[in-house]
Amino acid sequence: MRQLDDLLRVMTERGASDLHLKPTRPPLIRISGRLQPVGEEAVRPEEIQAMVDSILTPQQRRRLEDRMSVDLGYGVHGLARFRCNIYIQRGTTAMAFRRIPYEIRTADSLNLPDVLLDFCDIPMGMVLVTGPTGSGKSTTLAALIKYITGRRPVHIVTIEDPVEFLFTDGVASISQREVGTDTPTFAEALRNVMRQDPDVIMVGEMRDPETISTVITAAETGHLVFSTLHTNSATQTVDRILDAFPADQQNQVRAQVAQVLKGVVSMKLVERADGNGLIAALEVLKSSPRVAQLVEKGETSLLLEEVETSVGYYRMQSMNQSLLALLVHSVITYPEAMRQSPDPEDLSLKLRKMFPNIEAQGGQMSPSTADFSEILMLQQYKKLYEEQEEKNRLRIAEKDERIADLEAVISGRDDRLRDLDRRLQEAMSEMEKMRGDYNRLRQEAQEKIDKLMDRIKELNQRLIGNGGSESDKKSGIFR
Repeated sequence: MRQLDDLLRVMTERGASDLHLKPTRPPLIRISGRLQPVGEEAVRPEEIQAMVDSILTPQQRRRLEDRMSVDLGYGVHGLARFRCNIYIQRGTTAMAFRRIPYEIRTADSLNLPDVLLDFCDIPMGMVLVTGPTGSGKSTTLAALIKYITGRRPVHIVTIEDPVEFLFTDGVASISQREVGTDTPTFAEALRNVMRQDPDVIMVGEMRDPETISTVITAAETGHLVFSTLHTNSATQTVDRILDAFPADQQNQVRAQVAQVLKGVVSMKLVERADGNGLIAALEVLKSSPRVAQLVEKGETSLLLEEVETSVGYYRMQSMNQSLLALLVHSVITYPEAMRQSPDPEDLSLKLRKMFPNIEAQGGQMSPSTADFSEILMLQQYKKLYEEQEEKNRLRIAEKDERIADLEAVISGRDDRLRDLDRRLQEAMSEMEKMRGDYNRLRQEAQEKIDKLMDRIKELNQRLIGNGGSESDKKSGIFR
């Protein structure tokens, strides 16, 4: 009888992302998006039941019996962690495993745009990572949470079903709560998290209106909230949130979402041109006054246009623009870009504007080595480039001259200020000297007056002491 850990080890060694087990069929693993069997021997029902019994707790077994499905996390020491879903199909038990590496990858290693890291520094608001199943949402969220953990001294609380990536404390402190083990439901965990002094909250998935409402409230009350949705674009994401509420609440919810929504990242995995795995193509919507206005007014159909015209300033991008960037850098092939595009005609138009002959060349980005017209075209591009460079050089020279003139004016003003300061210091010194002379003269005059008064007193005393006649007294100096 095959053991579950052995199958998971084979899955990990082959670099598969998923393992599927169902009766009457060999185990299936997903490599680079494609399912392939492991061996030829079909799995027997009793084998699957033995595997289920070996990993389920009594509580999880009751949930499987009640709901016909249960989610759980399962780890193999020294190998990896796995997200498992056990479910009933055609009256028999089946299992699906998603491999979750112990090591959390960084945003750079995942080739994610730098604009995603801007979301990690936002003090409050709601950031959503969306896409179909298996598009890399959890891996991307884990990379963002790891980035915050290493940079910001905050308290992070994650609410997951089940816990997938295992985080360790860094600059930040992080608490991970699993639905069904640490908390009964997402909504209950979100209600309680407000009392746990969180700064950043990560909710595994916004599954129902109650969870969506609580996430919006958490973002409104000063927290940065990350979560996921199974939608394919920013427009669809906003519509899904609004449609989760009754019609009489739509206006209020639109106003709330317009205020708290800081970003939407919609993902899908695309095959690399070299066949070495998959790479993410991303649509990025970022909060701006115009985006908030469109959401509040319910004009979500205009969001895509706003995304595509805000590439330069806000660094947004549509899915087609992301595919175009990957195609230009030869990371993916032309047929794969067209297959994965949500609007192939629009992508084709964008490509023809940049590479007029791309479709005639069968999607090849580089010109034919035997086509001289391509060389002439490149020479024309070079000439235009050199002309633009010359214009830029002249503009820079004019700006340099203007800067030199301004520096001369500033230097002249500085010289005048230094001269005024020197004169002021001289005037202050002269004033101090005059004040000293005045005090000295005043002191000398006072001394002379004091001596004169003493002499007068002396003479008066002398006259009184001599006892002279009345006539002599009257003939004195005070007669």
